Amino acid sequence: MTTYHLALDCGAESGRVMLGTLINGKLELEELHRFPTGVVRLMDSMRWDVLRIADELRQGVRMAAARGLPISSLSSDTWGVDYVLMRAGEPILSMPRHYRDPRNIPAYDKTRKALGEELIFSETGIQFMAINTLYQMVAAQDADPALLQTAERMIPMGDWFNYIFSGKAVGDASMASTTQLYNPKTRAWSKVLIEKLKLPAHLFPEIVACGTVLGPVTPIFASETGLHPATKVIATCSHDTGAAVAGVPADGGNDWAYLSSGTWSLLGVEHHEPVITDKSRKYNFTNEVGVDHTIRLLKNISGLWVVQECRRAWEAQGKAYDYSELTRLAEAAKPLVSLINPNDPRFVTADDMPNKIAAYCRETKQPVPQTPGDFVRCALESLALSYRRTLGELEDTTGRTLTKLHIVGGGTKNQLLNQLAANATGRTVFAGPVEATAAGNILIQAMALGQLKDLAEIRRVVRNSFSIITYQPSDAATWNAAYNRFKDLP
Repeated sequence: MTTYHLALDCGAESGRVMLGTLINGKLELEELHRFPTGVVRLMDSMRWDVLRIADELRQGVRMAAARGLPISSLSSDTWGVDYVLMRAGEPILSMPRHYRDPRNIPAYDKTRKALGEELIFSETGIQFMAINTLYQMVAAQDADPALLQTAERMIPMGDWFNYIFSGKAVGDASMASTTQLYNPKTRAWSKVLIEKLKLPAHLFPEIVACGTVLGPVTPIFASETGLHPATKVIATCSHDTGAAVAGVPADGGNDWAYLSSGTWSLLGVEHHEPVITDKSRKYNFTNEVGVDHTIRLLKNISGLWVVQECRRAWEAQGKAYDYSELTRLAEAAKPLVSLINPNDPRFVTADDMPNKIAAYCRETKQPVPQTPGDFVRCALESLALSYRRTLGELEDTTGRTLTKLHIVGGGTKNQLLNQLAANATGRTVFAGPVEATAAGNILIQAMALGQLKDLAEIRRVVRNSFSIITYQPSDAATWNAAYNRFKDLP
């Protein structure tokens, strides 16, 4: 039996409409449409142009329908934490803020001080980051409380796209769990935090499990795209990391960790229940929800964002580099000269990234990178060393011994980073698939429709469908010395 599904996959830099063909236990993927997502700067704010993104997704679906294939279902996934405000008859009340919007910082500091980190973490088990929905909503309430009162629902970003295609306004558990307003133990919104922050309780939508069939596409969406009216919209893992982790080709056991590599590096393990302990709070881990209510115990690390922002800065100066050229220049640069802490708050915000790296190196009395290759090498080696630290923290928190690191996502195309990760961590690295998010999205759809049995079968299909490249660690003594330097960085 052959079935067809669409993944509407949106990342922080770009979005794609992917056609998935499931045949004889293997998945074939085809990219039908790609487009930029990206930030819109409006006065002193950072926004998402969700109407344009929705139109691009609609265009990709139209291209799929034109093939004349019997498409069974579709599902949207996006980055986490951001949301859209809506009410009946008004699917969008304001242009939604970007998670890096500067107004989040004061709200972040204010809220942690007012409630205390112990209470917030005990309720949510979520890593403390200014980008989280919790602080975005506090900032929104401080700036314009009437807007929150006027809205009928706060719909997480990926779920909002599913809403405009299906008409069902819910939040799936994977996306709700990124907000720092969801309690993974009760599997519900945190009434404690919502009440203490005086957030309008009516805003929070029904939460559904990952892999919930929302219903058929709306008649207008079917008419606009040419889809069959019976095509199902499914809330798979609306959070792209949840979909990507479902697409990790692991073969059982507890000795592996995953790394979803892209704008963010999301490094963690899969667990059967939330890990909300003193250690997980000390290490600033996050408990996010996946398929079958599995827990993604992970840490958000700045990721390739640092390189992306360097590239943008150089382009603004009239020096355009593509990523393959920057990687080639980094390979030629001298290794392990200067290191940064990728999670230093200065590297989370946009703009002027090369100067931020230079300032950090001066402050820590390290040589300042001089060339694009130097800057990129510094960023990639620092990322790899942060992976090592996080793996050690995961082992300390869970009691597991982690010998394998599965890297999935767009960052797997950076072979230099993959090898640096193996060298820095001392673990065997398995890189691939690149399209883990789309694969996970589509295979969860197939499971929701009864075409696959469970998460183990999803991963079996991934292993059968995509090539995986293995990287072995080397030069342990050099990297041990580098890690000792890295540990001492502020």
